[in-house]
Amino acid sequence: MEKLVKNFYKNKKILITGATGFKGAWLSYWLHILEAKVVGIGRKPNKNDNLFKQLDLKKKIKIKYFDIRKKKKLEKVIKNFKPSIIFHLAAQPIISEGYKKPEETIMVNSIGTLNIVEICRALKFVKSIVCVTSDKCYQNNFSTRGFKENDKLGGSDPYSASKANAEIIVKSYLESFYYDKKIGLATGRAGNVIGGGDWSPNRLIPDCIKWIIKNKLIFLRRPKFNRPWQHVLEPLNGYLILAYKLYNDPKKYSGAWNFGSKKGTVTSVFEVVKKIIKYWGKGKVKVNNKKQFYEQENLQLDISKSKKILKWNPKYSIDQSVKLTVEWYKYVYLNGSKNAEKISFKQIQSYMND
Repeated sequence: MEKLVKNFYKNKKILITGATGFKGAWLSYWLHILEAKVVGIGRKPNKNDNLFKQLDLKKKIKIKYFDIRKKKKLEKVIKNFKPSIIFHLAAQPIISEGYKKPEETIMVNSIGTLNIVEICRALKFVKSIVCVTSDKCYQNNFSTRGFKENDKLGGSDPYSASKANAEIIVKSYLESFYYDKKIGLATGRAGNVIGGGDWSPNRLIPDCIKWIIKNKLIFLRRPKFNRPWQHVLEPLNGYLILAYKLYNDPKKYSGAWNFGSKKGTVTSVFEVVKKIIKYWGKGKVKVNNKKQFYEQENLQLDISKSKKILKWNPKYSIDQSVKLTVEWYKYVYLNGSKNAEKISFKQIQSYMND
């Protein structure tokens, strides 16, 4: 990470929605390391707040608990705190959960985003907003070429549709209101993020780790599916660079940005699991042949725009990403949850100094 970006965040007032989630907790902790003043918004109950607790973030940032769809509460927090930068990560993030609760998924992911851009368009103290969506926001074209930011949006399942909705909402507000103001507004598209501290259900890495720890077979539902796996610090670094650029030049950097993985990191589910077993030191696989819900078989992002204009580059290979992820879980498993902060701090420092 550039020294300019590191120094930029010191004492900056930052609001993070979805701070208790997996990516939100990593981002909150990273900004804590950079000495930013952070207020987070989370939701209770939250099945995905394990990392937030393990990092003891309630003592490091100020946290407010409420549903992001409650506009008046959100507006009150924003106006009282007066953040200059907002990272909007609050979402229902699981594809399978979208099938179980389609209405809630679409409402949370769409209305939450709408509330952010509607509230902030009238505020002078907000300088940059990064709304995190997903690589699933694109309409499937059954191609193995990477999706570009100007490709058609779509969604064949409730989760993907909700993320396409969020993108359309941001684009409409950007073109209708934000270009005339000195507020940077952008979306960050990433997916298949891995890393320590993710205990979400129906996700490959957390499920594998749980089964390995319990000495059970690892069940795979989509062994041949290809995904651009990336370590969580890669897209977070992209969001931090983007918010910094938006702050200084909102017109130039507003819009949609892909934060995918390096070339050669697009790997099948089965190959990733083999790497997990290799780095942990044990584990056996069994394919689950039951009929599953729809997911795109091949999903890749074209990241040339982010590389060229933002000067953002992913650093880790697929082997490095999986190795670091397994290292985190194994360290915490062997040394206890109280040591989660130690390994997280080490990995963030290493990434910044790389």
